[in-house]
Amino acid sequence: MHPFSYTRVSDTRQALDAGRTGGRYIAGGTTLVDLMRETVERPEALVDISGLPLDEVTVTERGGLRIGALVTMSEAAAHPKVRTLYPVVSQALELSASAQLRNMATIGGNIMQRTRCTYFRDVTADCNKRAPGSGCAALDGYNRTHAVLGASDSCVATHPSDAAVAFAVLEATVHLVGPDGDRRVPFVGFLLRPGNTPQHEQVLKQGELITAVEISAHPRPLRSGYLKVRDRQSYEFALTSAAVALHIRGGVIREAKVAAGGVGTVPWKLPAVERNLIGERPSESLWSAAAAKAAEGARPLRHNRFKVELLKRTVERQLRIVGGMK
Repeated sequence: MHPFSYTRVSDTRQALDAGRTGGRYIAGGTTLVDLMRETVERPEALVDISGLPLDEVTVTERGGLRIGALVTMSEAAAHPKVRTLYPVVSQALELSASAQLRNMATIGGNIMQRTRCTYFRDVTADCNKRAPGSGCAALDGYNRTHAVLGASDSCVATHPSDAAVAFAVLEATVHLVGPDGDRRVPFVGFLLRPGNTPQHEQVLKQGELITAVEISAHPRPLRSGYLKVRDRQSYEFALTSAAVALHIRGGVIREAKVAAGGVGTVPWKLPAVERNLIGERPSESLWSAAAAKAAEGARPLRHNRFKVELLKRTVERQLRIVGGMK
């Protein structure tokens, strides 16, 4: 671990002042500290924001939910409003990491976490995300866990967050504050695909701070849930996952939101699946036909071709579960 300075701040202005001069924000530290130990990350200054008043879950005026950036994963998962209104979020959080990590890690930190690609974390390997211009060792290496959607010739790493998939499916908004004031960014635009610049992972500007993730009110009743497929049942990242939210009224699907994790360089919305669902009546044939569209545009690699079929099956299974036809 390389030497660094440490500052603990007590208000947002102090945090922004420190962040503007290059300080890296830290709260739970469950990702950043690991990367510092492995010398993947080498910040010169850490700004501890854990004392800021960003640790509440509140109902918005229009009936949505605002989850503060410093709410821990376990607190968010257990919150009655989250569990009742948006079980897809609770389920995604509870299927993440370990209980100990969920007690420390924050919502803001969770969506900011960096990939678990082994080449990214091996400082001796070529990785454009860690060292721009060095190449991507995963392209010709062992790429079983890598992305089949949203990849580029520069990077094929998946985004690891389960909660981010739930936020993407609910079309949440990220609240930011920075030297230039407040702004709001749609969640699906907050995380960036790699393209030719995989080192740029979010739309954050220098010194900007995440203050909350807001989920807008959705039509009721809203059925939602999260399914995660992995090599083992605990403390493992997704091979594929599916987040589904359905508004069914009068026996007809009025709104459908579907997203996938474990297969994309960012949480991957599935508009083709959604289009096949809206206006239809739930049925086994409908779930199968819609899920068949889940892997459109996939570009599998040598070792992860199985993800294409696995993604379709994961989406179909979760459509049946959420649609009430297990």
